[in-house]
Parts: sequence; structure tokens; C-alpha cells
Amino acid sequence: MRTGTGAEAATVAELIARQWGDHRPGLRYGTTVLSHHRTARESAARAALLTDLLPRGAEPHIGVLLDNTPEFPFWLGAAALAGAAAAGINPTRRGPELARDILHTDCRILVTERAHLPLLRGLDLPGVRILVTDSEEYADLLAPYAGAEPGAATVHGRAPAPGDLLLLYFTSGSTGAPKAALCTQGRLAAAGTSLARHFSVTPDDVHYICMPMFHGNAVIADWLPALAAGAGVALRRRFSASAFLDDVRAHGATYFTYVGRAVQYLLATPPRPDDRDNPLRLGFGTEAGAVDAARFAERFGVRLVEGYGATEGGASLQRSPDTPAAALGRPAPGEDLAVIDPDTGAECPPAHLDGAGRLLNGEQAIGELVNRGRSLFEGYWRNPEAEAARTRDGWYWTGDLFFRDPAGFLYFAGRTDDRLRVDSENLAAAMIENILARWADAAAVAVYAVPDEAAGDQVMAALALRPGAVFGPAGFAAFLAAQPDLGTKMAPRYVRIVPAMPVTATNKVHRAALRRAGFDCAPDPVWHRPPGAPAYTPLDAPARSALLAAYAAHGRTGLLSPPPPAERRGPG
Repeated sequence: MRTGTGAEAATVAELIARQWGDHRPGLRYGTTVLSHHRTARESAARAALLTDLLPRGAEPHIGVLLDNTPEFPFWLGAAALAGAAAAGINPTRRGPELARDILHTDCRILVTERAHLPLLRGLDLPGVRILVTDSEEYADLLAPYAGAEPGAATVHGRAPAPGDLLLLYFTSGSTGAPKAALCTQGRLAAAGTSLARHFSVTPDDVHYICMPMFHGNAVIADWLPALAAGAGVALRRRFSASAFLDDVRAHGATYFTYVGRAVQYLLATPPRPDDRDNPLRLGFGTEAGAVDAARFAERFGVRLVEGYGATEGGASLQRSPDTPAAALGRPAPGEDLAVIDPDTGAECPPAHLDGAGRLLNGEQAIGELVNRGRSLFEGYWRNPEAEAARTRDGWYWTGDLFFRDPAGFLYFAGRTDDRLRVDSENLAAAMIENILARWADAAAVAVYAVPDEAAGDQVMAALALRPGAVFGPAGFAAFLAAQPDLGTKMAPRYVRIVPAMPVTATNKVHRAALRRAGFDCAPDPVWHRPPGAPAYTPLDAPARSALLAAYAAHGRTGLLSPPPPAERRGPG
């Protein structure tokens, strides 16, 4: 069966079905090239298997714990065709926290691969059937369904509808465990179609997916627009800066998405005379920054478009040709976005910017970005408290800080208090604090964000030690390595040793003072562990000078705001 391509698809299932009968190259992975038709056939086979395997009466949810192999889009397509929902499981999570993600989303089937089996060792996952995609048992299980066609098997006994849940994507808030955002077939099909139209994607394009597919960026901003336009996709198991250009050329990739520090990693590779000899026409993502976007365009001849939009769908911005380099754009059509003071509920005044683009009235102009109109937010899975907090007073509160200029352009200004965004991962400080508090030498712990020198945040921890304890960098690193639930992004980059934890008048940790000081907090000692370094070392004068030079090189020195002299503790 092959559906027509003239009308706009109402569901992702329809987008998958449209691939049937299309024998052009559709999916590339290494040296493997599969047609669009073959890709749809593989999804249809898994949809039929899924329909038979799911227990009756159970939530039709599957967890996908995979790297970017062909099995990932096969199973996303299978969930769409079957009318089921897929939860992207983050492999950087560990131990009980990983088990919690799987069980919280009521996954009855977990699709994984041998490389990730050690993560599951020892976890209690009652009622969860595990399918290992690179095993003989899996091949034997799938074989009888090879002849299935799209629409032949569904979990509801009917064709998937626009309101059927398709994705459960985890997103962290300011407190507690990650929340699973609800994404329906209709909203996702519309998002893919809208992005394909906005970026003029055609069947001749090839979308390079090198960001992890458990993250909404890769699926919503890369896979879905390709699906909507009939373009091909090329997968990379895991992002590799050194292999990026070779992959792009080998696959003829024309479009890619990025998050976090990916652009900085690419710029850090040794320049080559043929850097601009590539087929890319566009990169779309977040957190590259104006400085690095300009460097990327100059070096690789590729335009980067910075965007803003959450997996939840509550708010989004669109760029226009006149958008200032440092801004993210104006509200998308139909959205009533405003920068609101969360304490008063009043709209913040416009920003005053000097000739160099520096914000002069940040205290008044910075507030939380809020959607006061109709939002596309569909809720969180079984988390009514978080859902109510997100939509309080009938508005959608993004949890992100912004300011707007007099022309209405919006600029990202950071995260609300307890949030950190490290290399595209949203983290909750309270969860990291709970882990660090296990360290026997810690009397008090506070975790907070400091600006990364290139993009996003880094984790900093302030530790007050127990009487008689001395900070031992090797012992602390060993403690971190032994924590089963400490994700790979959660370990502190910076550790500040304080004689006593600063507190407010109400005896709460004075997080604002800690964040404001960052690593500029003499006389307190600071230890740091740069990326890839095996141990913590003192952030001495040479190391600090090198770090400040990195901030300057990326145009982010202005994000560092040392406290005024009166707030510093002197030697006495």
C-alpha cells in the first residue's frame, strides 16, 4: 500500500506509510543503504511483532535504549504504525535512576542492544520484556513478520489517530526526577511538516542524524522533517567531531541538527584546506552562540540557524532575516509570548542594550518566558504536580529566562534557579546534591550552574567538610565513580571548598551568592576537572587565566559576574 503525498499527513503513521513503494535511497548507516520502502517494511514488521507481544490491557509503551542504529527509526516507525508510544531511554542514566525511567513510563517492552546490557545488570524491572536487537533470538522472533504491511497490525484495532500518544521524551525540570513529556502523532506530524516547509526540505536532501535519538532534537528537528518531505536520513551511532565531515561527504548530507557543545567540538578539530568542500547547506540547533556560528560559517561555509522550542511544545521562536545575531527570534505565529517577572506576574520592561550589545538593565528586563495564549503543551506522563506547575495561572511557564529588545526580539538569558543544562542535557541540582551528600567527608553540599566557556552550563559544587576532614581529590573522584546513579553529565566540573555553607536569613543555602561568585571565590580553594582529565587539580592562577581566555574566545566573558568586593571574604 502507498498513500498519496498531496495532502498533509495527520499522523506520523501516515508519513511512514507514504514510504511504501518508494525505492529511492532512504536510510544510510555506514556502508548500508536502505530504500524508503525497505525502511517502512522494517517498521511494519516490528509494528506487527509489537502488537503481538504487548500484554492485553497494558499501556502500549515501549522503551528504546539504543544508540543511533537503524533499529531506532525502525522502532519509532513501528510505534507510529501500531498506535503505540515509544519512550527514549537515556543511556547516560545509571542504576536506580535508569530503572525509574523505564518503569515510570510503564514500558512493557525494552528494545536495547548488547552494548547497553551492562547498564541493565542488577536492575529490578518487573514485567518488562527485553529485546536485544543484535541477537539471534531477536532475528528469529522478528522473522515471521517480514511480510507485514503498514496498517496491518495496531494495538487499538483501528488506524492510529492524531490524538494517539507516540513519544514520551524525558525532560528535566527544576526539581525531582526527569519528567516524560507527551507527544501525540498529530502534533509531531505537524511539527515535522512545518520544519520541512520552513527549511525548504526536498526529497533530494539527506538529513545527517548525529545527535542521540533518545533526545527530542534528533527526532523532532531532524528525522521528522526528513520523513515529512520524503528526504533521506543518514545515521551516526554516536557523535564524532573527527568523523563529521567524512560522514557528511560520504552520505551527501545537506542538513544536520546540533545541541550543546557539538559545534564547539567541530570547531576544535584541526582545520583542513578542504573544510568548505562539503554538501551541507544548513545546520539547525541550540546553544552554538553567535560567535561560534559565525566561525562555523566562515570555516565550513555552512549557515547555522539557532532555534528555540521545547519537546513539550509549549513555546517556540522563529528567526527572520532581520533577527539580531545574539537573539533567537520572535514568537512563532499564534503564540502570545511574554517575559514575566515570576514574583509579581507583571511583564518585564524591554532591555536597554548599549552599542556593543551589552544588557544594561538586566535586573529589570530578565524574566521567565511565558506563553499566555494557546500552547501545544500536552502534559507529562503521570506527573500532575509538574504539569500544574508548568501551566499555573492558565499560562505555560517555560522555566527559561529571557529578555526582549524594543523591537520584540527575544534573547536567552539562562535557566531558572535549580536547573543546569550540560552538553544538551537538562539536570536538576537537587538530584546531584542527594548523591554528593553520600560522601562521608561532606557536612553540607550545594550544586549550581556556572556558565560553560563555550555553551550551556557546567556543574559546580560547594562542599563544606566535616570537622577534621581534608579534601582529597583522588578520593572524591573515586567516590563519584562508585555512585551507580551518577549520570555521565552530573559529575562536578568545579568543586569549591567552603568553611561554612553561605545561607540566607531564613537559613536556606544562598544559591544566588554561590552562582554569582562561580569559580571567582577567593580565598576559598577551587578544584576542577577539565573534560577528559582523570583527576581534579587546583584551579590555580595559570589554569584560571587559560579558562578566562577560553571564555573571551567564545564571547562569553560577560556571563561571568564576580561578586562585589563587600561580598568576598578576606583573609581574616
